[in-house]
Amino acid sequence: MNHFKTYMLLAGLTALFAGAGYLIGGPTGMAIALALAVAMNAFSYWNADKIVLRTYGAVEVDETHPEPLIRNYAADVAEMAAKAGLPRPRITIIDSVQPNAFATGRDPAHAAVAATTGLLSLLTRDEIRGVMAHELAHVKNRDTLTMTVTATIAGAISALANFAFFFGGSRDEEGNGGGIGGMIGAIAIAILAPIAAMLVQMAISRSREYEADRIGAQIAGDPDSLARALEKIEAYARGGYENVQAERNPATAHMFIINPLAGKGADNLFSTHPATHNRVEALMRLGVGQGARRAAVPVSEPAVRPSGLGRQTGPWG
Repeated sequence: MNHFKTYMLLAGLTALFAGAGYLIGGPTGMAIALALAVAMNAFSYWNADKIVLRTYGAVEVDETHPEPLIRNYAADVAEMAAKAGLPRPRITIIDSVQPNAFATGRDPAHAAVAATTGLLSLLTRDEIRGVMAHELAHVKNRDTLTMTVTATIAGAISALANFAFFFGGSRDEEGNGGGIGGMIGAIAIAILAPIAAMLVQMAISRSREYEADRIGAQIAGDPDSLARALEKIEAYARGGYENVQAERNPATAHMFIINPLAGKGADNLFSTHPATHNRVEALMRLGVGQGARRAAVPVSEPAVRPSGLGRQTGPWG
């Protein structure tokens, strides 16, 4: 169902681009806007993993690391990747007190996963496995490609909107809807089309999160642990512990398993992530590995900090 929803939203976004593009820029304007969007997103698609990992100061680790928490984390990711039929991704750590994680890379052969030191400190090993299985599900589902296509179309619509503001739209010049009325119509489309594209883009992002939860629960074999982890991460992220790198780079917020920026606790049109309680309820309905749920522990400063990361780039200095 989530795949079907994604396809339908992509079709709607494409139709929005075609309709708004023809009204604003005509065939020529559409072609120019699409070419610009493809060029920008192609560069991002091929280089996003390196850019994002460098931005967050990610350090690559493996099963030989001297710190037990990091060693177990690396071993579990490698084991679950093999179980999911995926190539071994680059396994990295980010020095940040806020618990969170993300996956990046243009395809499974060039994937990387990242977890913060706060995540390893706060969660149990089973919960960490659940989170990283979710990230591996993003890799398996090729969600980076899906979101790149989405961003390309949304970017093309934004380019068309700018075209309309600066040039008034080629359709006016052709005598179709010219004059004051045509100008007002072009401006209205230029304002509303990018907003509509953004809403569709965010809806696609939310649907991919639900799907990654479902597939991740299958990879880890334990939806309950992922549900507990989501609750803990959400509570900590909303508890005033700032993710400094994420706040400086809000465009990357959608990549994390929980939005690292300040936000609301319910699904809404302007959210890149589903509400955590909705995700938890969906995981509980999966019925895989059901058992008594443990109450989430009170959120506090992590008692243990992984050490020996090689360099310090986060709030620990």
